[in-house]
Amino acid sequence: MTRILVLIVGLVLIGFILWWFFGNHQVASATADVTDNNQSVDIEVNGGYSPEVVTLKKGVPATINFTRKDASSCLDRVVFSDFGINKELPQNEKQTIKIDTNKSGEFQWACGMDMFHGKLIIK
Repeated sequence: MTRILVLIVGLVLIGFILWWFFGNHQVASATADVTDNNQSVDIEVNGGYSPEVVTLKKGVPATINFTRKDASSCLDRVVFSDFGINKELPQNEKQTIKIDTNKSGEFQWACGMDMFHGKLIIK
């Protein structure tokens, strides 16, 4: 009986791990507001990025405003490797990052430890 119980618990844990790492999770996304030929979007950093996917309009100057609520040292930086941006995110302060929107495509950003990610879409 004990072996069957251990087998069932093990299979449930394996299923949970597979779902956690490979499952299709719902991702928050946002499109930047365009006003006076500028666009901006606010991202809250709290156990990850919300929204995690940001869409910007090509050719319109853009800023992304990060506000870090999480005390974790992993999330104290944001890195846009495609743009050469590596900025510190002070806790409970808005950090504004200007994005060059002249090139369309999909670009990634990550925390300083490359554990949490986001996606920037310029079209």
